[in-house]
Amino acid sequence: MAEVKITKANFDQEVIKSDIPVLLDFWAVWCGPCRMIAPILEQIANENEGKVKIGKVNVDEEPELAASFGIASIPTLIVFKDGKPVQAAVGVRPKAQIEAMLK
Repeated sequence: MAEVKITKANFDQEVIKSDIPVLLDFWAVWCGPCRMIAPILEQIANENEGKVKIGKVNVDEEPELAASFGIASIPTLIVFKDGKPVQAAVGVRPKAQIEAMLK
């Protein structure tokens, strides 16, 4: 499963009501570090299909969603389990650290 584009309209269905952990990536097209982390997240999504959902939130297209989580710097990764945010990290992380957030 590829990454899922998360918007205000599908947030509840894709994140809050998800029965598997969701890793949200708050990013923007113009953000260099976001482009660096994107292939890592895509790889994690492909390797963990059905076990983890990777959601992408474009902060320029979804400013209200970004603001509701206090996103000040990007990329920001937030892990949701059972509909609740349980862990967050700001900036580029190696694959192993991102996978550890999902355990």
